[in-house]
Amino acid sequence: MTLIYQSTRDKTNQVTASQAILQGLATDGGLYVPTEVPNVALDFETLKNASYQEVATLVLSAFLDDFTAEEIAYCVENAYDSKFDDAAIAPLVKLDGQYNLELFHGNTIAFKDMALSILPYLMTTAAKKHGVDREIVILTATSGDTGKAAMAGFADVPGTKIVVFYPKDGVSKIQEHQMTTQVGENVKVIAIDGNFDNAQTNVKAMFNNEALRDKMLANGKQFSSANSMNIGRLVPQIAYYVYAYAQLVKSGAIKNGADINFTVPTGNFGNILAGYYAKQIGLPIGKLICASNENNVLTDFFRTGTYDKNRDFFVTSSPSMDILVSSNLERLIFHLTGDSDVATSELMTSLNTTGTYKITDEMLAELNGFYAEFADEAEISAQIAATFEGDHYVEDPHTAVASAVYKKYLAETQDTTPTVIVSTASPYKFPKVVVESLTILTGQEDDFDLVKKLEKISGTPLPKAVSDLFGAPVLHDTVIPATDMQAAVEAYLVLS
Repeated sequence: MTLIYQSTRDKTNQVTASQAILQGLATDGGLYVPTEVPNVALDFETLKNASYQEVATLVLSAFLDDFTAEEIAYCVENAYDSKFDDAAIAPLVKLDGQYNLELFHGNTIAFKDMALSILPYLMTTAAKKHGVDREIVILTATSGDTGKAAMAGFADVPGTKIVVFYPKDGVSKIQEHQMTTQVGENVKVIAIDGNFDNAQTNVKAMFNNEALRDKMLANGKQFSSANSMNIGRLVPQIAYYVYAYAQLVKSGAIKNGADINFTVPTGNFGNILAGYYAKQIGLPIGKLICASNENNVLTDFFRTGTYDKNRDFFVTSSPSMDILVSSNLERLIFHLTGDSDVATSELMTSLNTTGTYKITDEMLAELNGFYAEFADEAEISAQIAATFEGDHYVEDPHTAVASAVYKKYLAETQDTTPTVIVSTASPYKFPKVVVESLTILTGQEDDFDLVKKLEKISGTPLPKAVSDLFGAPVLHDTVIPATDMQAAVEAYLVLS
C-alpha cells in the first residue's frame, strides 16, 4: 500500500511522495508529513557492512514508495558518487568524548549536499512519472548553505529554473561568493536587504499566492522548493542517522540495540527533525540535543512550551542558524497534537498573527526525548580552540555550537551515552571566526587570505569548492528590498 503524505493544515490535502516532492509546499501553506511511520528493516548486523548508498536506498524506498526500485537506484547512484571527496560519503570521526559525523564532503562542503545532491533526480523523476511538462521553478530562501547546494544540484537541469534569495549581510563571505559565482543558464541569485526570516516568509507567501500560482500555470510553469519544507529534502537526511549508528556498531563502539544521542546544530529544524523520524522508524536514539546559537528561540520553546519570535535577531558567526521562524518545527507540532490539522493550523495562525504560540503541558511532556541549549559567540570561539587543542581537529562554528551545547548537556545530566555531533559544514566556509579562534589576526586579511592561513594551521588541504572560488567572476550582483521579491521573480520568469 502506497504511503500517503498529508498537509499539516488540512488532512484532506493528501498526495503521494512524488507529488509532495513536485509541489514542495502544500497549497494550503502547510507541510507534507507521512500519514504513518513506514516499516524499515533496521538490521544492523547487515547494515554495519552496508555502503552509504545502500543505507540511503533502504530509507528512501520506505518513505518514497511510489518510486520504483529502478528509479530509487538511479537517483541514489547519480547523487552519491565521485562528487563526494570521501568514499564513505558521511565519515564518522572519533574525537575525545564524542563522534563527529562529517556531512561536508560534497561539492559545496556543507550538509545540504547530502539531500540536495539527490533532490534534482527525485524531482525530475517525479515530473516524468506524472507527465508534468511544465517548467519547474525552484524557489528558495537560504541562510547560507541551501542556496549554493541547490544551485549546484539544479544548474542546467533541463525543464527547471532556480531562484535563490539570501540576506545580503547574513552569510559568510565564502558562502556569498559561492552563490554569486554560480554558473548555469537557469540560475538566478538575488540578495535582499533583510534577514533569512524575511526571505523565507516572502517565499512562503509566493507559494501560497493563488493569483501568482495561476499566472505561473498560464505560462507553463510551477513552483517547487529546495528548502527542507520539501519532503524530498527531508527524507534523504534520515539516511545519515541510520548510517552513523551502523558505523558505531561496526567499529565496536556500541552494541547493536544500544541507545546513542545526537547533538544537532539547529536553525530551521529540518536536520534534527530527520533525526526524530529516524527514531520513529526504530533507530535507538536516546536524546536529540537541539543546539542553537544566540538566536535561541528553540531553546526557549523546548524548555517552556512557548514559541516566541518577538525578540532581537542576532547576526552571528554561525549564520545558517540565524533563524527565528523554524519552519520544520510545524511538522513536529503536528505530531505532538496527535496529527491534528485543526490544532496545528490554529497554532501556526497564532504565530503568523502574534508572533507566538504556546503548546499544552501534555504536548510539552512529549518532548522529553529532546534537550535544548544554546552557545553564545564567546563559547563558540572557545570550543573551536578547545577541540583543536585537544584533538588537532578543526570545527566550523555551527559544529562548534553543537559541541559546546553537548558539553553543557554532559555537565547538566552526566549522561555518558555515546554521542554523535552532527557536523554540518567545513571550517573553510567560515574561515574568519575559525582562524580568529586559533590565532591572532592583523585585521587586514580577507577571506581568501584566511583560508590559506587555515590550511597552514590545520594541515588539511584546501577543498576544491573553495580553491575554485579564487578568481571566479561574480555573475549575480542584484540586491533588492525584501518587499520586492515577488516582482523580481515575475520579472525573471517573464510572466505575462
